[in-house]
Amino acid sequence: MLETVGDIWEYADRGEIIVITSNGSLTRDGRAVIGRGVAKQAALRHPWLAEKLGRLLAEQGNHVFDLGGGIVNFPVEETAWSQPDLRIISRSAGELRLLADRSGWEYIVVPRPGCGGGGLLWHEVKPLLECHFDNRFLMINQKCS
Repeated sequence: MLETVGDIWEYADRGEIIVITSNGSLTRDGRAVIGRGVAKQAALRHPWLAEKLGRLLAEQGNHVFDLGGGIVNFPVEETAWSQPDLRIISRSAGELRLLADRSGWEYIVVPRPGCGGGGLLWHEVKPLLECHFDNRFLMINQKCS
């Protein structure tokens, strides 16, 4: 697992796989509840994202999905109103690793899950990821604009 500081969307513009953190909540019309940070930025770039993620959540539960367009979700909490859960983050890391292996992805850019608006400390989350992620995974500390 590699680490850097930067703008995740510079990697998206190069065609790399971008991970967004997510939760399992749906709106009344079946769309995924999109939080803040990178997920909100992704939803602004891809207006179809909330509907597609919502459909997958309703059908298969709160798991990692390849959403298309180079975007993959990464659950960090059960609902949009709950706190990030280290068990969910660990499970999501394993699911993401399996998806990356099956898909043959060479480079996956991941924001620090649960550490931005979620309030977790990086030194608590990092060990959970290190046991799943190899050097294909770039952990990005999103720089402030």
